[in-house]
Amino acid sequence: MKTIRETLRIGLLRSALEFKQFLRQRESVVFTLFFPVILLFIFGTVFKDTIAPGVTFSQYFVAGMIASGLVNTGFQQLAITIPMERDFGTLKRLRGTPMSVSSYFIGKALLVTILMIIQTALLLFFGTLMFGLNMPTSLTLWWNFTWLVVLGSACSTVLGIAFSVVPKSGRGASAVVSPIVIILQFFSGVFFVFTSLPSWMQQFAALFPLKWLTQGMRSVFLPADFATQEVAGNWEIGKTALVLMVWLVAGLVISIKTFKWSRE
Repeated sequence: MKTIRETLRIGLLRSALEFKQFLRQRESVVFTLFFPVILLFIFGTVFKDTIAPGVTFSQYFVAGMIASGLVNTGFQQLAITIPMERDFGTLKRLRGTPMSVSSYFIGKALLVTILMIIQTALLLFFGTLMFGLNMPTSLTLWWNFTWLVVLGSACSTVLGIAFSVVPKSGRGASAVVSPIVIILQFFSGVFFVFTSLPSWMQQFAALFPLKWLTQGMRSVFLPADFATQEVAGNWEIGKTALVLMVWLVAGLVISIKTFKWSRE
């Protein structure tokens, strides 16, 4: 029990330090927190078409951007920053401290959670103020929104840590990770209506969690009858939870087995 408490304590301390370091990096603050809002403003202003009765593309896009924000904040950021920390020797120095791998993971997970809360709040505020986003009107929808954010953040975090061993260096991490995220965003119905994409893209996207996150967020923010516009004709909430859980477990196992404090 003492070991668990110590692991949590160090993880909390690490998360506070991670957040302070994040705030000192102006480029990261702008790109992580405000870039989705900028995209929302651009796409919401340019595309004003109604894609279904009572549903504009702007409303559709906000739901997708909230889901995409989970991937940007968790997977993309961690898969880029961890290789950089490894190259700079930060992780090697941490290895010589009482910090365990679990505490390090906890610190990263809490950082992602904090950033995701801020980013989601910004998207909800501007989406409601400028593009008529409909906020959830029932406890069930708020519950679905909550577990989607929690499960999506956790899944994105462990997958980002797991993928951080792929880039050969911190300098080239962005060139490896960013194209993957952009492609998944296009394939998963963030920038386009998902059912308008070719069937092979839909099938490919269904293998990855972002497609299910975007669909889950649409179930929260779009009218209930819009479910008939989805590929399966319904929101597939249970399947969404199952897919995210599978990716969460797989990512956690891979993270634990492959994580390295240094290149050696």
